[in-house]
Amino acid sequence: MFRTALRNVLAHKARLLMTVLAVTLGVAFVSGTLVFTDTLKKSLSGQSAKDYAGVAVSVTSYGQGRNEQGEKEGEPGLSQATLDKVKALPGVASVSGRVTGFAGVGDENGKLIGSGWSNQGANYTPVKDGKDPRYTFVQGAGPAKAEEVALDRATAEAGKYKVGDKVRVATNGPVKEYSLAGVFTTEDGAVQAGGSLVLFETKIAQELYLKPGYFLEMSVAAKDGTSADKLLADIEPLVDSKHTKAQTGAELAKKQAKDIEEGLGQMGTMLLVFAGISLFVGIFLIYNTFTMLVTQRTKELALLRAVGANRGQVMRSVLAEALVVGAVSAVVGLISGIGLAVAMRSVISSFGAKLPGGDLVIAPGTIIAALVIGILVTTIAAVLPAWRTGRIAPVAAMGSAHLPATTKSLVVRNVIGSIISVLGIGLVVLGVSTGGNNGRMTIGAGAFFMLIGMIVLLPLLSKPVIGAVRPLLQKVFGVPGKLASQNAVRNPRRTAVTAASLAIGLTLVTTLSVLGITVGKVVDRMSTEKLKADYKVSMAGGMGYLDRSVAETLGKTPGIKAVSPQTAGYFMVGDDFRSASGVNPAAIGQLLNIETVSGSVDSLGKGEVLVAEKTAKSQNLGVGSTVKVKYEDGQEGTLKVGAVYKDMEGLLSPYVLDDKILTQHSEESAVSEVYVNVDGGASKAGQQKVVDALGKNPAINVATQQDMRNEMGGMINTMLNVMYGLLGMALIISVLGVVNTLAMSVFERTQEIGMLRAIGLDRGRVKNMIRLEAVVISLFGATLGIAIGIFLAWAVGTTMAKAMPNYELILPWDRIGIFLLLAAVVGVLAAMWPARSAARLNMLTAIKTE
Repeated sequence: MFRTALRNVLAHKARLLMTVLAVTLGVAFVSGTLVFTDTLKKSLSGQSAKDYAGVAVSVTSYGQGRNEQGEKEGEPGLSQATLDKVKALPGVASVSGRVTGFAGVGDENGKLIGSGWSNQGANYTPVKDGKDPRYTFVQGAGPAKAEEVALDRATAEAGKYKVGDKVRVATNGPVKEYSLAGVFTTEDGAVQAGGSLVLFETKIAQELYLKPGYFLEMSVAAKDGTSADKLLADIEPLVDSKHTKAQTGAELAKKQAKDIEEGLGQMGTMLLVFAGISLFVGIFLIYNTFTMLVTQRTKELALLRAVGANRGQVMRSVLAEALVVGAVSAVVGLISGIGLAVAMRSVISSFGAKLPGGDLVIAPGTIIAALVIGILVTTIAAVLPAWRTGRIAPVAAMGSAHLPATTKSLVVRNVIGSIISVLGIGLVVLGVSTGGNNGRMTIGAGAFFMLIGMIVLLPLLSKPVIGAVRPLLQKVFGVPGKLASQNAVRNPRRTAVTAASLAIGLTLVTTLSVLGITVGKVVDRMSTEKLKADYKVSMAGGMGYLDRSVAETLGKTPGIKAVSPQTAGYFMVGDDFRSASGVNPAAIGQLLNIETVSGSVDSLGKGEVLVAEKTAKSQNLGVGSTVKVKYEDGQEGTLKVGAVYKDMEGLLSPYVLDDKILTQHSEESAVSEVYVNVDGGASKAGQQKVVDALGKNPAINVATQQDMRNEMGGMINTMLNVMYGLLGMALIISVLGVVNTLAMSVFERTQEIGMLRAIGLDRGRVKNMIRLEAVVISLFGATLGIAIGIFLAWAVGTTMAKAMPNYELILPWDRIGIFLLLAAVVGVLAAMWPARSAARLNMLTAIKTE
């Protein structure tokens, strides 16, 4: 029987090709993800070990903490005195301190080099032989003077800088020029992530990022014969255990490797979820293929029964065919997955990230997973057709025609499908009423049952839905249209399985699209309705806070009529920390549209506080109420509520007060952005005026309202495009399913097509019949998928509405139209080969075919 199964595979290799491709794509997705994440994990973990190879003990400061009264305690970092004490310990070979922060380098046009969020500055600390072992200089040397800096090689090349050139460097304040002392290579994470690294002389770095005489980190090297554990035990009593953490270099490297593993694990899980969707869709193709193969070989299988094969042997022969197909697909998929992993590394590198080198890691688990998944998925999908094969009665099969399933035979299926669908809808409705994260999880479970129910009910739905468009098809396309609609519902199960794969993919795509567009519109409304400022000034890449001098400089610039900083701060109300925004009372009304429920925004100028509506209700506050607060510096005060305003989450904190009041109680500047209006309104000239006033600072971004919309819209579109790309694999498999179904359907109807040709249906109309059949099936699946996707998007969006002011579900009809058009195109393309094959059939030969 196994030899018979193998011969059947070879005899039907063309018809099984699409099945092999579907399984191959799914296995390639899984194995590629595993190889890529394993390779990245090993290379990054190896890099971590290399980074801490010479570090016996590392001490990290978390800065000053706060006691229960909100007062600062402890030192701002590791003091030089602490480093000196550690250095004096027996067994210590060397000690180096490190401070880091944001540093942006401009190119010859003043534009920021690097990705913004990973542009870093640090101190250069010579330890041994006047060198810092973390950096290898290819030109010049490290900075030895206050006016010198060193750059990583990639940044120097991007900016066309050479040793001795003047380099414009910005932190969170005005741009300064430094002399380039050297160019180095490094394995620093900031540079590897596509950013830049600027090295300053230590005292300058401390002034920029912390406080003179203090460090954020300390690395200790041990003398030969001294264990890291012994050194750690000696160092711990010398540092503030409450606000610092001391650990061995080996522990730190191990922790970093674990963090890397967890981070990559999340990415790998996401990729594997989409791979699972692709494999799930592939199951429908495999099931359909084996069902049709079994149907076409009814007489052949009956002959085997007649000559002595029992039910189990016949069933096992079909499963053996599936096993062979699965094994071949798994091997090809594994090889393709390795190629996919190489491609993924190249793609990431093309975006500027410098991944550590290393060989591909093809773990035994990856090979086993590929083989198990490929064989298991194919075998599971073939179980039901194989079971049906075993039930064929020899005599009945020898004289049977290929009869479609009757409506009566679908009754049980329809009842089960209805129950599952009702359960799914019920869970979705329950999730909507629950709301929040728990509600969304319930909706997710409901979505799963809804999709399963839809798959089960599709044969029932196919006849009325496709029957409804039959008159239109007949009127527009004539006889081919009528025949196409009849053929589409001739076998409801087959049509349902083919349409299901498209429906699943488009359900997910539609849900993501509707939610993405809706959230984008909410953000857009916030920009247009709440933000009146011409420009928003912030740090490039959203990294860190602006220096207070930015707002002061802009306020003194001619042609700028309104400026307000947005200072992030907090104070304590009772035992709770409350976030607050500091603004310019004289200008904020011109820059933000603050809608008051009661009171006036002008009360800010009297030293009063504005309170957001939700906070006011929860704290039982109103205009005239007083709030006792304790500021960051420990001083206490009383604020009078001057107004209650409608919440502006994302723009203002729940408490808003005069910036001067907030900052006089804070030692650190925390200006997240500055809002600006210029004379004459927003224009290119006005934007340039702001840029020039800030010294063409490459680290500062001056965004128009449209820039702000584009930034958020761009993020949403990027996320959607990534999701579309990942779901594309499932849609490709769906296309293969349509091709396979049509090709095998044409083979089944060879005699029928020959008869149609004989009575006058020419080749062109035969092609149209097959094409229209494919389009009908594709649009049937697409329409159901889009409808369910819209319903799920509404449900998920409803759970988010409370947290998003002005939320309103937006249906992107343009994208929905594109999805339907693409579904129709998929049908046309999928029908090309089957239609051509049908049209080329010889009439006489086809009529004689059994």
